[in-house]
Amino acid sequence: MQMLGRNPAAAYRRVALEARIEASGSADLTRICLDEAQAALGHALIALERAQTPPREALLRAQTIMLWLARSVAPDHPLGASLKAFYGGLAGQIGAQILQTEAGKVREIQKDISDMLTAAG
Repeated sequence: MQMLGRNPAAAYRRVALEARIEASGSADLTRICLDEAQAALGHALIALERAQTPPREALLRAQTIMLWLARSVAPDHPLGASLKAFYGGLAGQIGAQILQTEAGKVREIQKDISDMLTAAG
């Protein structure tokens, strides 16, 4: 319970995400994950703009989501190899930003995710 008291906004986001996942069908899970990764990158950019400590937590969250997506592509998906390469590539790019964060690069990664969401409809 102490975790909830430390960061109420994070606790609220976690509960909202869990509710969204519970209410979704399997087709919506990828969109939810991409939305969450995009939001995490947005949080990283906000932290950079405010000159706070490096946005390691937000970047780790985005990277973890992209790695999970890369590992969860169905083996029989017709675009499986391309999706794994795309998600894995973004995870690698995000990992590089954890070591040395550049706002422009984070925005590029965020745009790639946004493009994927747009293409998904």
